Amino acid sequence: MKPPIPYRPARLSETEVCSRARQTFLDLDQRRSVRAFRPDPIPQQVIADLIRAASTAPSGAHRQPWRFVAVSDPSVKARIRLAAEAEERENYGGRMPPDWREALEPIGTSWQKPYLEVAPWLVVAFAENYSLDPDGSRRKNYYVRESVGIACGLFIAAVHQAGLATLTHTPSPLRFLNEILGRPGNEQPMILFPVGYPAEDAMVPDLRRKALEDVAVWFTGSGRG
Repeated sequence: MKPPIPYRPARLSETEVCSRARQTFLDLDQRRSVRAFRPDPIPQQVIADLIRAASTAPSGAHRQPWRFVAVSDPSVKARIRLAAEAEERENYGGRMPPDWREALEPIGTSWQKPYLEVAPWLVVAFAENYSLDPDGSRRKNYYVRESVGIACGLFIAAVHQAGLATLTHTPSPLRFLNEILGRPGNEQPMILFPVGYPAEDAMVPDLRRKALEDVAVWFTGSGRG
């Protein structure tokens, strides 16, 4: 076990803490899921830094049980779109329960996913259900889905902070991504992120986020509120 190292970040004034917290909310409140992208290229270094940002997430026993696979090859993107639309056609054609289809109606989604070819990058987040040591033996990972979920949240925030847009695309089942991307059986695809600039004519649903009082519960010295 490595000995711990000092952690001494600069302490900010209360005013600065309040300002940064407010600005973070205001910035992220502008984030929207986008389904229309420009084909404009994005440097690979940008995607690398976004993945690095995601990988700063905490994880169970620090196993970092994620793998981000980034794709810009047009032929591979075309294969992914074809396979994803085949699954989505089945979903929207009856495999999806009626209440789920009803919940999606305000968003206006369909089985068609042209953005999977238009966006300059597709980034697939895989969860490592267990790790493989060099000798082929398995090593248990802990809190895998929770850890990967946090990393994906950081990835979304990083994409937004970089001035780009993305979408959490989760066709079900997702195992076709293992085959197309050549990933081993211990890796489970969780989310497919198209990444790029929003199209000039991009439209998003007119949605409202829940108010603070609907998502936060407080226990303070004056009691629960």
